[in-house]
Amino acid sequence: MDKLPDRKYDLEERTLRFAKDVIAFVRALPKNVPNIEISKQLVRAAGSVGANYIEANEALGTKDFLMKIRISRREAKESRYWLHLADGDEQSRAVQTRLINESMELTKIFSAILRNSQKMTLRR
Repeated sequence: MDKLPDRKYDLEERTLRFAKDVIAFVRALPKNVPNIEISKQLVRAAGSVGANYIEANEALGTKDFLMKIRISRREAKESRYWLHLADGDEQSRAVQTRLINESMELTKIFSAILRNSQKMTLRR
């Protein structure tokens, strides 16, 4: 029987892929003043999703873990905001839509982690 994959690392890989995909999307955007400023914010937020999730996995306690997961969720929401503001061409819109959907999925995942972790904390 095969060992089940460690979900922690699946989400680490997924958040890393999200950040890399955002960087590729930003590189393809037209270089105008609004997009340059939006791109800076977008890259920071998208990278922060995974970075904070990794920190959550190394948390010193439950309180620290929950705080890092909240930050990951917040950064996923912020990424979605900046993605909506980015102004690309027709070709980049499909990628933009996919990234917006992924940011929503990540937000839902982090919300579920928070809910489940808080339930487990209350049971103790």
